[in-house]
Amino acid sequence: MKKVLIAGASGMIGNIILDHCLSSSKVGEIISLVRKKSNTTHSKLKEVIIDDFTDYDKHQDLFKNIDSAFFCIGVYTGSVSDKLFKEITVDYAVSFAKMLKEHSPNAKLSLLSGAGADRTEKSKTSFALYKGMAENQIDKLGLEFYTFRPSYIFPVKKRIEPNLMYSIMRNLYPILRLLGSKFSIKSTELAKAMCEVGIKGTDKKILENKDLIQYLKEQSEN
Repeated sequence: MKKVLIAGASGMIGNIILDHCLSSSKVGEIISLVRKKSNTTHSKLKEVIIDDFTDYDKHQDLFKNIDSAFFCIGVYTGSVSDKLFKEITVDYAVSFAKMLKEHSPNAKLSLLSGAGADRTEKSKTSFALYKGMAENQIDKLGLEFYTFRPSYIFPVKKRIEPNLMYSIMRNLYPILRLLGSKFSIKSTELAKAMCEVGIKGTDKKILENKDLIQYLKEQSEN
């Protein structure tokens, strides 16, 4: 059975991935890196509190013998300073990937990125620029690396929306859904696709929103 490592299991997508892993017969052990302890308990699960997501020197053993790793830590644009936004988006993700490469070089790594991530690193938009930077730096490490680029993610579980834009997007979701597979995906759909790909792998390394919808369709037909 697989040994899984998750960073960001308290977030909307990471939490659903954790649930999938807990219920999966293919997963035997899960290590969840968190800032504070959650209320989730399970015989498969080990939660470890991390003080600094750019420094894993005290936690190197957690990265050993990992089969699949998921990095789902993120922050909404405008909710923090640009400096901190870059640190969370780039430095956190790359530090996680480097430690994984050092101790489990054959592991599959799945990164929750976003639509518009710019690997040319020329974008004037912080989100696209920093997501592209993170993807580039991780890709150079030589891991089996999958990057997921959802468009609007519809939260299946009702929540307090982080800002006005997300409140508007939630109300517009029925229209976005009708526009096709490029524009939106449910939180449950994204998490399922990430979990399946992260454990089994797939041919594509960069999965845009339409690729995620297509992947789930193919899986349901098999």
